[in-house]
Amino acid sequence: MSKITLRIIAEQTGLSKFAVSRALSGKQGVSESTRARVIEAATNLGYNRPTRNTFTIGAVFDVEDHANGEMNVQIQNGLQSEAARLGYTIRAHWTAGDGDLKKFIDGCDAIFSVNVQHKPSLAQIMNSAKPVVRSGWADPLEQVDLVGGTDREAGIAIGTYLYDLGHREIVFVHGDIDLRGRRERLLGLQEVVEATPGMTCYDVTWGGDTTFTQGLDRILAEGGHPTAFFCGHDGLAITAYSDILSRGWRIPRDVSVVGFGDFSPALQVTPTLTTVKIKAQEFGRAAVRRLDTRLRHPSQKLAPMRLLIPNVLIERGSTAPLTVDWHAPI
Repeated sequence: MSKITLRIIAEQTGLSKFAVSRALSGKQGVSESTRARVIEAATNLGYNRPTRNTFTIGAVFDVEDHANGEMNVQIQNGLQSEAARLGYTIRAHWTAGDGDLKKFIDGCDAIFSVNVQHKPSLAQIMNSAKPVVRSGWADPLEQVDLVGGTDREAGIAIGTYLYDLGHREIVFVHGDIDLRGRRERLLGLQEVVEATPGMTCYDVTWGGDTTFTQGLDRILAEGGHPTAFFCGHDGLAITAYSDILSRGWRIPRDVSVVGFGDFSPALQVTPTLTTVKIKAQEFGRAAVRRLDTRLRHPSQKLAPMRLLIPNVLIERGSTAPLTVDWHAPI
């Protein structure tokens, strides 16, 4: 079989070699409809496009997303590795609703929106007519490709895990900000509690003039005896550890603590933190593969997909079976 060249694609499409070259390289100077027609013809003919710098995928991050900073770095690593394998260039942009976003989008062939919550920015991305994959959250039945983890499943898994260790009263350490992922983890935990007689779940939030310590004091004053803590993020485990140890409680002999994320704080505390690992690099890899499919088949009306990467329980030293005769002192 003879090698498919730009000349063959040009003859197939009725365009010049110059136009075909610009269309396949992602450069300006051709319309989006022409670019789509050239890509479709090249794919159907079996054209082996150059392995690098053919198309550009733009990754848009929310500059104010401090809670997910470490996860975003991991996502970017996954993007870069999969893009290198498939022959794409990755460009990154951190937005806080700034006016440079449109210019950035115009210079990309496809967009991966990473936890962008700013509605005007999301509107620019979704109205760009470029292939888009998002991570984070979508509205119910929103027609968009979405990559994410299994937050609610994680809550269910941790509820079951702690129950099997003998724990019946569990504090969910929610933190001082209310993020959708944390709510989903809490809902999963509450699902187990509601289906299991004798289990209780407390949701501790704080902010303003209130603290985690005050929230836990209130639970104890009302007769609660929690023996396990599920932290909505590994960083919150620092807060939980400090308070628990200041009370003279021992981890994990008296109380067990579970985090979420498997980020750097999980290994910075003693004992090291049992946690739920987010496979964030796989978010980036999956996003590139989905955008690759859309870029290679622009004329096909592919149904949007929800691509969920299962989390993983990582057991370390902060959890253990409940000591039967221990009760939290009031």
